[in-house]
Amino acid sequence: MALIVKKFGGSSVATTEKILNVAKRILGEKKPEDKIVVVVSAMGDSTDNLITLAEGIDNQPYRAQYLREMDMLLTTGEQISIALLAMAFQKLGHPAISLTGSMIGMRTNSIHTKGRILGINPKRVHEELEKGNIVVVAGFQGADKFGDPVTLGRGGSDTSAVALAGALKADECEIFTDVDGVYSADPRIVKNARRMKEITYVEMLEMARLGAGVMNPRSVEMGQYFNIPIHVRSTFTNTAGTIIREDYTLEDKDFEIRGVAHDQKVAKVAVLGVDNTPGIAHTIFAALADANIDVDMIVQSIRNIEKNITDMVFTVALDDLPEAKKVVDAVAEKINAIGVLVEEDVAKVSIVGAGMLGSPGVAARMFGALAKANVNIDIISTSEISVSCLIKASQLTEAVNSIHDEFFAD
Repeated sequence: MALIVKKFGGSSVATTEKILNVAKRILGEKKPEDKIVVVVSAMGDSTDNLITLAEGIDNQPYRAQYLREMDMLLTTGEQISIALLAMAFQKLGHPAISLTGSMIGMRTNSIHTKGRILGINPKRVHEELEKGNIVVVAGFQGADKFGDPVTLGRGGSDTSAVALAGALKADECEIFTDVDGVYSADPRIVKNARRMKEITYVEMLEMARLGAGVMNPRSVEMGQYFNIPIHVRSTFTNTAGTIIREDYTLEDKDFEIRGVAHDQKVAKVAVLGVDNTPGIAHTIFAALADANIDVDMIVQSIRNIEKNITDMVFTVALDDLPEAKKVVDAVAEKINAIGVLVEEDVAKVSIVGAGMLGSPGVAARMFGALAKANVNIDIISTSEISVSCLIKASQLTEAVNSIHDEFFAD
């Protein structure tokens, strides 16, 4: 007997026909004594459609005063999915029940549209499983101390699924998506990308953080925290997929990098002409932190040595740019900066792999591959297991393919 949490994304449940197919697949794979919890996203483009409705009221629906109501609106998407999937199981002869995030005891903070999970009390889930039900849970959502709905941001359904698997002490968490595993690069961009049998939490977390859309960074963190193996599989095939776990058990470890990640949903912000004195950086980034805006790839460069003036350059998520620009403009006036420049035609390309530790020349090979593709580098940032470059968005495809060819040549 196994307790398994299975998560299906929006493309997997985009139509009622697909919802029925998901139910048939789960029942076809289920062993008689297995206990199954299914976490689902909103159907297809439902979330985008709900946002469009909100834009009919105000073309900037993510203003601070609307965020609670946006969560109230967006959580309805998953409620449609779970009700239909529970009905599908029942039609096929298996008892099932649908539960929202608040019903499964998922507690969050009160940061609407960017909530964090504070804890889960899955008592209701256990009770329903003991009754023989398949439990269908709304991903992407929980409730704060006031009982208000709070969504978990991009990839929130993955986070919901892995956190719930941890709270239930599940044997495994399966993430079903429209690709059949984790690849060495996005197979939609790199035709010869390689599917991995396994990848460690640490490497997957870095790849997800740097733009590999197959997994959400917080869901990988949850898997590592609870030590729950995460199995990334395709909804549409029976391919084995990729296991995310603590360490390798099957594959040869003799490699330098595991993958090439990219992120097109970034923007560059430059605060120009600020005094090179203690406290300036804190003033800028504390204001952004107070607005719950994540910052990446920070570079400080000297503008005028004699006058001791610098430029502060960093990247933010494209979705956060309007609010970030508003915050930074206010800070720039406060610190007497010359001005603020924003650039949206940028993308981030990265290499990731624990194998680069103690392997001199890996970064040089990446830069050489970019030079070969005639791609200029704007900003460089590194961690122990990654190197990232900010480039022109229009050159992203060439950059990713050139880097992948450099490290994964047959």
